[in-house]
Amino acid sequence: MQLTFVHGFQSEWLKKKRSAASWLVIIGGFFIPLLILAARIIEPDNLYAENTSPHVWEKLFHQCWQFMALFLLPMGVILATSLVTQLEFRNNTWKQLHAAPQGYTVVFFSKLAVILVMMLQFFVLFNIGIYLAGMLPAVFFAGVPFPPEPFPLAYYLEGNLDYFTCCLPIIGLQYLLSMQFRNFLIPLGAGIGLLVAGLIGVSWKYGYTIPYSYCALSFIGKSTGNPPAANIHLFAAGYFVLFTIAGYFIYITKKEKG
Repeated sequence: MQLTFVHGFQSEWLKKKRSAASWLVIIGGFFIPLLILAARIIEPDNLYAENTSPHVWEKLFHQCWQFMALFLLPMGVILATSLVTQLEFRNNTWKQLHAAPQGYTVVFFSKLAVILVMMLQFFVLFNIGIYLAGMLPAVFFAGVPFPPEPFPLAYYLEGNLDYFTCCLPIIGLQYLLSMQFRNFLIPLGAGIGLLVAGLIGVSWKYGYTIPYSYCALSFIGKSTGNPPAANIHLFAAGYFVLFTIAGYFIYITKKEKG
């Protein structure tokens, strides 16, 4: 079974390379850091003070996540999950996939694993972009020093794990929906609607019950120092497990798959 899953994952990964989801991950990972870098270069008079200020890396981290966490990251997760999951619908290859010598369990979890690895890829690229936004101004301008503060790797890992966990319920529900509907607009529309509901519900005292609000709640909690009323990471993990199990049983018990 392990070799079968590995082969299934490799097959899904190769198919993903020919999709728009690959470009979405790369462009999305560097988009905000490049904008921040451009904004810093446009105002070079402030670069010396910014690069020598205390906690420069933490400030860059929060500055980049301010734009990413509230809308762009959840929206990117919705798009990428739907694009990867619906490759067979668009290419009309579900019958070929199910005719291959691999079980439904391998098909379901190999696709899900590809989406999760893509998310990890995005986080790696995004953090590389933040690092470059802090270092490149010192390369471009002779009077600007490199940040003297050591790069806070543990701080970045903790923050990224936080946001990655917040994305899990979105992946789980979008995967479930995208596996069930041939029309790409149905899971996409549902995801956008739930994201809007989540952003509206951020100010609601029970907003932690809306899984699409977790990225925004996490950022607001970090910015204000007031964490959400409940442990959203436990809620996120619970929702992800629930949506994944539900999606799996719907998929394997569905008479006509694809």
